[in-house]
Amino acid sequence: MDLTLLGTGAPQGLPRPDCPCATCATAVGDAARAATALLLDGALLIDLTPGPAFAAARAGRSLAGIRQVLLSHPHDGPALEVPAGLPQPGRVADGRELALLDGHRVRAVAVDVPGTGYEVTGADGERLLYLPPGAAPAGLGEPGGPNDGGAAPGGPAPYDLVLLDVLARPDALARLRAGGAVDAATDVVAVHLDHSVPSGPELHRRLASLGARAVPDGTSLVVGEYHAVPDLPRRTLVLGGARSGKSVEAERRLLAFPEVLYVATGGTREGDEDWAQRVALHRERRPAGWRTAETCDLVPLLAEPATAPPLLVDCLALWLTHAMDEVGAWDDASWEAGGRRALRERCDALVAAVRATRRRLVAVSNEVGSGVVPATPAGRRFRDELGRLNAAFGAECEQLLLVVAGQALALRG
Repeated sequence: MDLTLLGTGAPQGLPRPDCPCATCATAVGDAARAATALLLDGALLIDLTPGPAFAAARAGRSLAGIRQVLLSHPHDGPALEVPAGLPQPGRVADGRELALLDGHRVRAVAVDVPGTGYEVTGADGERLLYLPPGAAPAGLGEPGGPNDGGAAPGGPAPYDLVLLDVLARPDALARLRAGGAVDAATDVVAVHLDHSVPSGPELHRRLASLGARAVPDGTSLVVGEYHAVPDLPRRTLVLGGARSGKSVEAERRLLAFPEVLYVATGGTREGDEDWAQRVALHRERRPAGWRTAETCDLVPLLAEPATAPPLLVDCLALWLTHAMDEVGAWDDASWEAGGRRALRERCDALVAAVRATRRRLVAVSNEVGSGVVPATPAGRRFRDELGRLNAAFGAECEQLLLVVAGQALALRG
């Protein structure tokens, strides 16, 4: 199948009309996006953008051969324009299948928001899934759900191409991965792009961390043709100062995974209401399917096989605090009598476990090298040891990020 994306933006397009935000102000050239619309083999049009004939002409396509127009979502953008000679738009009922004369088969897929997703199978068996804005599949392998009737003996057959609102619904991608509808070879293309993420490098970085990509309006794709899928790093260290957004960045990198083990190294602090509130806010932010383990015993977790769910460790500074407590590092005499050596052994064991791990890992730590010099020997000791740990831990990671004012800067990877 030959697919042309006449638009890749949200229903109101990008930039939004009369929106003064920075993303809209810079959405020019390839960063400008009309409402998402798909033209398949010149015969099937899914969704309409304002000025579809002009959008098709810009992409070097014609609407003359279109035999079917389908809508996927309740229209809340500019008024629909149906050019003369184009079939009136329709919608397929959930679970029903439409066979077109040119060989396409279209199955309506139930989604969890108002609208309809479409699974399209070409004459040669290549398959794509298209979901409307803000949607996730309502079921996998269920009647009317993705892969219904098309499952391989060992589970659902993965799609060749999936187009969905990746940034608004990374959990939808997680569901598709969990159900086998998306695998390592599936080309995941983000559509319905809005002004929630700045255009340019930041957009592509966020999508790559989820295993997806974006293309400009007018791009043509061959469904089933190999495309290099963004290579997700196995180990990532996210550094940042206080309230920089480092934890949010770390969590964001795993939102498209169906299962994650969140390792909280801070534990509980009886009677500390502020700490309890911070912990509660972190928990509320995590997806419901994530599990939490409150532990500083990281080495056994890192030794688990690659098939285990990804680890998110937050954070190394609290892990180090616990380790220094246990070796008596705050007392000068204990430090010199063996505490220094004991702490070095613990840090070396952790770094060695990171080097050897096959499990996907995202860790968070505080960047202390740019801060105020602590006034006490114990404070300076902690700062120095955390700086050493960050350097050694980061040296074993494929990707190293520094978060400043909510913006992630890639130091490596």
